[in-house]
Amino acid sequence: MSNKGNEYPGRFHGSGCSCCGGDPGNASNEISRRKFVQVTGTSALGAVALPGLSWSALVAGQAEEKFTLQRQPIIVKPLLTYEVPTPRNQTSWRSWGGIQTEKDAGEEIARIQGELKAINSKADFPVSFLPVAGVRSTQDLNSIKDLESADLLLVYAAGGGMDKFDVLNKMGKDIIFFCRHKSGPVYLWYEIISPRYLRQHTDKLAVEGIDEDDVVIDSQDELLWRLRALCGLKNTVNSRILAIGGPGAWSQPLDETMKMVQERYKLDIQTVSYEDLGKLITEARSDNSMVARAKSRADNYLREAGVKLETNLKFVENCFVLEEILKRLMEKFSCRAVTINNCMGTIMPLAETSACLTLSLLNDAGYLAFCESDFVVVPAGILLAHISGKPVFLNDPTYPHDNIITLAHCTAPRRMDGKKPEPARILTHFESDYGAAPKVEMLIGQTVTNVMPDFAFSRNVGLLGIIVANPFHDICRSQIDISFDCDNKTVAEQMPGFHWITVYGDYIKETGYSLKKMGIKFENLV
Repeated sequence: MSNKGNEYPGRFHGSGCSCCGGDPGNASNEISRRKFVQVTGTSALGAVALPGLSWSALVAGQAEEKFTLQRQPIIVKPLLTYEVPTPRNQTSWRSWGGIQTEKDAGEEIARIQGELKAINSKADFPVSFLPVAGVRSTQDLNSIKDLESADLLLVYAAGGGMDKFDVLNKMGKDIIFFCRHKSGPVYLWYEIISPRYLRQHTDKLAVEGIDEDDVVIDSQDELLWRLRALCGLKNTVNSRILAIGGPGAWSQPLDETMKMVQERYKLDIQTVSYEDLGKLITEARSDNSMVARAKSRADNYLREAGVKLETNLKFVENCFVLEEILKRLMEKFSCRAVTINNCMGTIMPLAETSACLTLSLLNDAGYLAFCESDFVVVPAGILLAHISGKPVFLNDPTYPHDNIITLAHCTAPRRMDGKKPEPARILTHFESDYGAAPKVEMLIGQTVTNVMPDFAFSRNVGLLGIIVANPFHDICRSQIDISFDCDNKTVAEQMPGFHWITVYGDYIKETGYSLKKMGIKFENLV
């Protein structure tokens, strides 16, 4: 097996960006700033040139820190809807359900609070539960002062009419209905949530923005994964990302792609030109303390267990210089995500290395860092990272066969589980045979979620797989073979777009649920 690019002396301590797809001269993948603003809105793109931007300004008063992935908590308002009926002689006077008195309601609110406390302690994502409010009438909703501050309305539908549901739905917030069958006093809406509310006395769904997936019966685990999905969605939509060299779209018409990015994800894309980046690199290299810090951090990195150097040490040191510059830029732009356009050429003479290892380092430090600036797939990467709380691996898929598919790229994170670094060989970027790129040896036997966005932003496909090998072909350096259960032809026929996003763990349900909220269909290949 070829070992091209490994001609440098090995250094072991203890136990790229292929297929950009577009021709740089392809006018379909270029767009002027004026046209971009017309397509996406003025908030979508920062100035291409930034007067006064300097290295000294970026580092003034700043202290280097290491972060985990930062997510804002999803704020949940629990509401218990119920009624207290009055007995009447010789006629029906109460509906189904075990909540019939104020005493019943008080006990139920205490039960709900206990369950939410348990969820809070179990959640692997940030969530904040507001106090449970009892609701008997639509007028009661007017007195709930914290209703507007919630991201999600969690309706415990014990009883009462659906007029309250209509009022809540008009607020434009996400809603989940929780109904009891066996987990406590049975709820009225366990019987009628589908025919009376979801279908509105018809045979088809009739409530905008709510469907069967927004109903949970008894299960706290079913509630938990929906909360995880909506937390990921909250942290994705309207989030900001820094695009070095501007956005790209993997050989797609850029204006159409960015229009869909704004319609679906509403990303705030700030741009830094390569001219500005080149100036920052030059200035940073004249900062002796910065250079010394980069050398020290590179040395410490290479001393980590399982790391083997198989490229020029200077390439690695330059990656740490670039990493700090990008971190400072993200601080300036108040964001924690970055992507690099033209990463297979333009950045190399400026940084005197490839960006591969730099992006891997940023992902390991809790940022979101993507190569190629491919906004066909970057939004899905942001979403999956915020759902899982883990770094994601943007990769090139190959062709499925024998229930195996190879996924590869040169920018894989090492902390794929968000905690423990995997072993890695630090090689050159394959296509250029230059710079520094990690070959991450991912965990054999690990279940992974793979998401495949289509070019039209109308459909994503999901595929669960298991890592079965870390091969070393003459392709992008980080390589995994994953096995899957469904038919090879099904995968080949149904896989859309090009780039995939891969993450450790099973997040298929969360991905589909959150994408649907943005109007994107999701197909799980099983």
